[in-house]
Amino acid sequence: MSERIWTAGIVVIGDEILSGRTQDKNIAQLATWLNVQGIRLTEARVVADREAAIVEAVNAIRDRCDYCFTTGGIGPTHDDITVDAIAVALGVEVVIHPEARAVLEKYYETRGGLTEARLRMARVPAGAELIVNRVSGAPGIRHGNIFILAGVPHITAGMLDALTGTLEGGRPVIARTIGCWVAESEVADLLRQTERGFRGNGEEAAVAIGSYPFFREGRTGANFVVRGTDPATVDACVAALTAGLEVAGHDVTDGGI
Repeated sequence: MSERIWTAGIVVIGDEILSGRTQDKNIAQLATWLNVQGIRLTEARVVADREAAIVEAVNAIRDRCDYCFTTGGIGPTHDDITVDAIAVALGVEVVIHPEARAVLEKYYETRGGLTEARLRMARVPAGAELIVNRVSGAPGIRHGNIFILAGVPHITAGMLDALTGTLEGGRPVIARTIGCWVAESEVADLLRQTERGFRGNGEEAAVAIGSYPFFREGRTGANFVVRGTDPATVDACVAALTAGLEVAGHDVTDGGI
């Protein structure tokens, strides 16, 4: 029987992302963090600050994945509607969380006090728990398998740090990289056959090989990343791929080029 694979999806919320004014960094940040937790990020969606779009995306991902993360839209302004939209998706009311209010009152005690706008950051879908935010006071929110995080990357990082070790997952994903000066089209069959040779007990491969081409110094090359949860299997796959590339006449660089 194959090992249980835990999955997650992310909904990045914000007109500023879609307009190009702000570049998203949270997808990569979350993917890296999830790998350490033994959870695979399998889907990422970027949606506008519109209730219907948020509701549809969150409902789709929370149904398909073990965990659904959202980033953005939980600030103090009128266009921060993530909490309201997720409450609609869950079919619950929006309430002021007493612990969140207390946290914000203490945080803003010497910063001008807790205004009505700032109090918006204490609003949660009814039944939610809080995610500690040691960076800027306003907490994140957890409701079942939904995790509502800030959009600012360094604040998101703090919330993920607070969640470290609290989610159920499988074995962490590890990765090894090799590279060589070859066009990936020339070795596509080798990559496919090597990965297939390490297939597990089902259709899911025990390892996955990613190919990342580049053009540098007037030459074409590619780095190959082998990912899996079992170090011995990853090492064996790297050895097999290295041998195949060398037999084909390519010099392989461990760690990539």
